Amino acid sequence: MLLTRTTTSSPPTLITSLHRLSRKPSLSQPISLPTRPISLHTSPTMNFLSKLGFRSNPPTQITHSYPSDPSSSPALQPDPDTPGPGQQFAQFGAGCFWGVELAFQRVPGVSKTEVGYTQGVVHNPSYNDVCDGTTKHSEVVRVQYDPNECSFGNLLDVFWSRHDPTTPNRSGNDVGTQYRSGIYYYTSEQEKEALESMERQQKLLSRKIVTEILPAKMFYRAEEYHQQYLAKGGRLGRRQSAEKGCNDPIRCYG
Repeated sequence: MLLTRTTTSSPPTLITSLHRLSRKPSLSQPISLPTRPISLHTSPTMNFLSKLGFRSNPPTQITHSYPSDPSSSPALQPDPDTPGPGQQFAQFGAGCFWGVELAFQRVPGVSKTEVGYTQGVVHNPSYNDVCDGTTKHSEVVRVQYDPNECSFGNLLDVFWSRHDPTTPNRSGNDVGTQYRSGIYYYTSEQEKEALESMERQQKLLSRKIVTEILPAKMFYRAEEYHQQYLAKGGRLGRRQSAEKGCNDPIRCYG
């Protein structure tokens, strides 16, 4: 994918991925929201596109300061937010957070979903910062759920079904550290269940699972246009159902 950097005061500009070059949308289709850029870690792709005559703008300078001792960064403190009464939190990273969020929105017992950034070293990062690949953040969905209606194990089943957990820093065509596979737990019970679930999942796969299982850290809510992106219509304004129990295929880019 090509990357166009913008200032943090407005959403990224429209990006056209390489695999879409032969599929131009009809001019009658509304284009209301931007597509996503890809991490600068994809230099082989960028070099290839450059040979085809495509050029990307120079990256804007990141003004964040990086702590000399990353462990002291407020970004690595435990998530201070609290779920609603009788609810619990869980965080999942499984590639592009748009499709992952919609999958969790459809789960009965899930009362709220938010997409954001976590497990990085920079306080209050923007989407452009995260896509640069230097802040070490992961794109995640923070799920609030009622454990009486939805077990953590059920959420884990959705997590494993949404991506290939054996590809380091990659999910499909999305490449970069922000797309890594991760389960970020809030309780020791969640940790235990996640480890046991991964052990069972490994027996079904021939390649080694690279999913990280770590305590939940500070959650930075992503920009508003990312929230419920696919349910709101995505790039082409084609809304996808977030109804509980819906089994419609998820079109990850709208």
